Amino acid sequence: MSMFKEMQFPVSVRWRGGGLTYAEAHGERLEVATPPEFRSGLAGYWSPEDLLVVAVTSCFSLTLAAVADRRGASLVDSTITATGHMSHRDDGRFGFTVIEIDALLETVEGGEEAVRAAADAALKACIVTQALDVPVHLGVKVAVVAPHA
Repeated sequence: MSMFKEMQFPVSVRWRGGGLTYAEAHGERLEVATPPEFRSGLAGYWSPEDLLVVAVTSCFSLTLAAVADRRGASLVDSTITATGHMSHRDDGRFGFTVIEIDALLETVEGGEEAVRAAADAALKACIVTQALDVPVHLGVKVAVVAPHA
């Protein structure tokens, strides 16, 4: 019989009027506002939409590193960008329609296929991506670099 440890991720958010909230986790505070694309939005702050896209992207990045390590794939470096697209959805609601991730992955010669396979596996294993009802598309470019000395 396997035992699964329950994990919890407590956060708190406080709104004190206006268009700004204060999110706290691990003793750190982040100011979060409605994005300026919305009528009452504020420029210069992280938005909930930014945080969702960065959650997907950072989860993918960290999962990729873990999968590559576990598989022995020679992932030397990764640069990952993403864009969340919002529009009217097929269900009639306005919201995210897709999140596109572009990954530039560096490996040593001969490691290209193992790194690509690790990226595909990481997208499927990412816990944040699994929690969403939004498709996440992955584009991967692999560059071969000299091994570190």
